Amino acid sequence: MKILAIESSCDETAAAVVEDGRRVLSSVVASQVEEHRRYGGVVPEIASRMHAEAIVPVTQQALQQAGMDLQEVDAIAVTYAPGLIGALLVGVNFAKGLCLATGKPLIPVHHLRSHIAANYLAHPQLKPPFLCLVVSGGHSHIVQVTDYTRLKVVGHTRDDAAGEAFDKAARAMGMPYPGGIDLDKAAEGGDDSAFRLPHPRVDGAPYDFSFSGLKTAVVNIIHNAGQKGEEVSTADLSASFRKAVVDCLIDRFCLAARDTGSCTLVTAGGVSANTLLRRRLQDICAQNGWGLYMPPLSLCGDNAAMVGAQGFYEYQSGRVAGLDLNAYATMSIEK
Repeated sequence: MKILAIESSCDETAAAVVEDGRRVLSSVVASQVEEHRRYGGVVPEIASRMHAEAIVPVTQQALQQAGMDLQEVDAIAVTYAPGLIGALLVGVNFAKGLCLATGKPLIPVHHLRSHIAANYLAHPQLKPPFLCLVVSGGHSHIVQVTDYTRLKVVGHTRDDAAGEAFDKAARAMGMPYPGGIDLDKAAEGGDDSAFRLPHPRVDGAPYDFSFSGLKTAVVNIIHNAGQKGEEVSTADLSASFRKAVVDCLIDRFCLAARDTGSCTLVTAGGVSANTLLRRRLQDICAQNGWGLYMPPLSLCGDNAAMVGAQGFYEYQSGRVAGLDLNAYATMSIEK
């Protein structure tokens, strides 16, 4: 089954053709990063307008790369939640238009489910059940995946997501948007014990995260040093902050793995590209005899191939939408 997939939840306009949920026939991504960088973050109105400009040529390119025309596609999958509502609506309405014109079935796909599905493209042997750490700019979840379309949230962030905390801390250090990648690079040359930073916990919720206080601690260090006329080592502060965030992620993830008896661990989302997180998880899983699956860097960020992968399993489970499909800014991954 060949699925044309559309992704427009934030600041990447993407289209892809995926076969049977596991094989990528084409994948095209048009990034808006350079446009939003001047504002220090994503501007929703600009994102929506740029999606509207890019979605047709991106889709045409994806079909061309796959060596197909629209009539040869079996179904059309689209991200419909969660994300920036204006951005989502561009993709949803475009996909509905294609389905109306061709009579192809429309498959609604949850954005976080598709991040998890990126691993199906990279690891043909991976099948549920497994425990997944979903970490991106807007989300930090520990998810128990019992089947391709049956998922349960075990833990989640109570405030900032890990990726959001990375970007905000990087911005406080003077790094351009998106700062998480630059912070990760700077941290490689720093001393991660140079600054003592908090490792927040949530009372009564052992698998939940909280990164707001950690981000504020970094901002306070920078402000206090500035008031005293002192310089702060960007490399050392980056390394210390990265270690604190990764410590929190791994501590909760491994605790959940032990408590649920999970022997297969998976990561997903943009922050799963973090160098230290990948190293630490590889070491811990090797020590405990756990299987570990992580997406390649090319599939960590937003793309449409992952939408096509999850779309295949949603379709197999009987999930097809009508032309009244709407977009939603927030929605549980369990729905």
